[in-house]
Amino acid sequence: MIGSSSRLLSLLSLLQTPRQWPGHVLADRLAVTPRTVRRDVARLRDLGYQISSVKGVDGGYQLAAGSELPPLLFDDEQAVAIAIALQSVPAGGVDIDEAAARALATVRQVMPSRLRHRIDGIRFTGAQTPARVDPAVLEAVSAAVRDHLTLQFDYIERRDAPRRLEPHAIVARKSRWYLIGWDLDKTEWRFFRLDRVAPRTPAGPRFTPRALPAPDAQAFLAARSKGSEAEDRWPCVGHVLVDLPAIDVAPWIGDGEFEQVTDTSTLMTIGSWSWTGVLAFVTRFDAPFTVIGPEPLRVAAGTLADRFRISQIQPGVTPATEVTS
Repeated sequence: MIGSSSRLLSLLSLLQTPRQWPGHVLADRLAVTPRTVRRDVARLRDLGYQISSVKGVDGGYQLAAGSELPPLLFDDEQAVAIAIALQSVPAGGVDIDEAAARALATVRQVMPSRLRHRIDGIRFTGAQTPARVDPAVLEAVSAAVRDHLTLQFDYIERRDAPRRLEPHAIVARKSRWYLIGWDLDKTEWRFFRLDRVAPRTPAGPRFTPRALPAPDAQAFLAARSKGSEAEDRWPCVGHVLVDLPAIDVAPWIGDGEFEQVTDTSTLMTIGSWSWTGVLAFVTRFDAPFTVIGPEPLRVAAGTLADRFRISQIQPGVTPATEVTS
């Protein structure tokens, strides 16, 4: 059984989660009796923590909003999470590298030696994403999303008129940040790269949120990235048998699927925006292949083969050379 001080820390860590904790659930998590949980809650209250309790089947304990917590009450797992999160900032796409480094140094300085030693052992480097989001932009747009305020912004690298948007959500995807919303001028759902958004102030009037044509914002972005309207799937999905063992296919299949047929052949299921896109993906493997289906993929394969034959340079014909001044 853990000591009383460590148990109080673990209890406080659980109560920081914004939910109600039934007494028996806390007892199970801490491996103690419900009576011990009640005593520990009383001790935390004596220390100044505002912990509310609700009786009944749906009741439980919860840390009241506005409670002032000691800034460095971290258990081991939280310390590791902080170290990893702060060091991952350069690959996160938001331009707060310096602030994150200073935050990690501050946290480390006042931690117990045991935890300092543990987070000092976590060292790694990550590629810095080239598209960096200004934290002020992230904050301004997030506020517009939260408060349902119409957003007017310039889209950098475009000479279009300012955009007017009912912002719905911000999504981080593959180290890039995207703003999803209803475009008031084009009257359709759109998404924009947040590193190219320059908000105009003040924000516009409030609006009533519309229903997104997808289960959630992440699903919407994934669908549109694949050329689909609302479902996270490719419009064109084909099946191709390639003359390669599965071990050579697996590292490069992306979000496709594969099944080993023989020691030297693999059945691949691949999606793309078009049937020609499916074929282009297959040719990256530089190996003979057989199109299994569906029929539109077989038709596209024949069309592409004819296109390649026509575009071949005829013997004796010299390609045109570009002349630069």
